[in-house]
Amino acid sequence: MKTRNSNRYEKGNSRRIPWAFPMCAALVALLVMQGGATAQAAAAPLCSMTSEAARTSCLYETREEFWIVMGNCFNLPTFPETFECMGEGGLELLEAMGECREQYEARQEICENLGEVPYHPEIDPDDFLDVSGIIANPNPYFPLVPGTIWAYEGGDETTTVTVTEETKEILGVTCIVVRDVVEEEGEMIEDTHDWYAQDIHGNVWYFGEISKEYEDGELVALEGSWKSGEEGAKPGIIMKANPHVGDVYRQEFFLGEAEDMGEVLALGESVTVPAGSYTDALKTKDYTPLEPDAVEHKFYAPGIGPVLEVDIESGDRMELVEVTIP
Repeated sequence: MKTRNSNRYEKGNSRRIPWAFPMCAALVALLVMQGGATAQAAAAPLCSMTSEAARTSCLYETREEFWIVMGNCFNLPTFPETFECMGEGGLELLEAMGECREQYEARQEICENLGEVPYHPEIDPDDFLDVSGIIANPNPYFPLVPGTIWAYEGGDETTTVTVTEETKEILGVTCIVVRDVVEEEGEMIEDTHDWYAQDIHGNVWYFGEISKEYEDGELVALEGSWKSGEEGAKPGIIMKANPHVGDVYRQEFFLGEAEDMGEVLALGESVTVPAGSYTDALKTKDYTPLEPDAVEHKFYAPGIGPVLEVDIESGDRMELVEVTIP
């Protein structure tokens, strides 16, 4: 279930508003006691407070959905049907509340790794390269050179990732548009436009995406779409300029919607896929508190980019089968 609902405090939910007053008062008092925003950011457990806020949102939305289910159960034609429906709704509620708890625990682990400071990267457009600058000095593990095409296969799916000539300005930064098309048995099921930028140090930043999901050729969802600077969404680093084993970093931040994380596991790895054999590859762990059980290991070959994804739970592989480098 989704944990974000921008309308949760609007008409019909006024019973919750009083809780906002003591919370705001407590935060104001904290600011005063800590001597201002700077000291507050250094001393207050803001990462943990974010985890708690997200859990509260998740539980509220879960309960709201439960009562809608109950209301529909009450309108079934027979009591046995109503009784069965209520039982199923209760089980779904327990499962959803368990997911809220697991997401909270996963976020708390992130806080332990990153500390309690708020996540607020300072974005200065002057610190980012234009397209010509990126072409002249691309990140070796994530080259954003227009015309580059990666083709992957895994199971029944094929994925084609293309660094396009298009750009998009976000927060004053010129981002390169990368198109990611997923097909299943020849039919497109997902079409995503990702927005990346590279800073002057060589770090590749992720500024958002438009993700379109299709069924039988029809658009059915835009879930997962986000844009830095809107509704609290913030960019993250998708690939560091100089990765070191043990590095942990946010790849994106849109609370409740996009919270992917990365961790550098190893350097100098050897990996073989249909496109070839590569040495000196970077190995990362990619995960998200939104789906605590979904963990992937990704491999990046210098001068090539992403070459392999492995789902840790299932063992499924998405392998590079062909790469075009202009």
